[in-house]
Amino acid sequence: MTARKSWLLYTVIRLAFFIVPLLILDALGFQLWLSAIVSTLIAVSLSIIFLRNARDNTSQSVYEWRNRDRTADDIAEDEILDDALAPADTKTQPPAENPEANKR
Repeated sequence: MTARKSWLLYTVIRLAFFIVPLLILDALGFQLWLSAIVSTLIAVSLSIIFLRNARDNTSQSVYEWRNRDRTADDIAEDEILDDALAPADTKTQPPAENPEANKR
């Protein structure tokens, strides 16, 4: 399956998983905001259960698109930017000196 078909299929099925319950709940007389919340929960649940392969294909196509023309310089620049933008507590710190080693 091509990337475009994968994206299209995944999007259409996800929308159907949301719209069908929304219309049913609306037809049953539920308030629209409540119908939207319940439909969202149903759509997420159905997507997790039934769309694993479509989700994997879609994420693979995103990965391939993102990495299609990357050179070693691009990868190095991305790593430098990621390190610079990372929060201070997640950056790798050099090991602190052992105070016990200085007591001789």
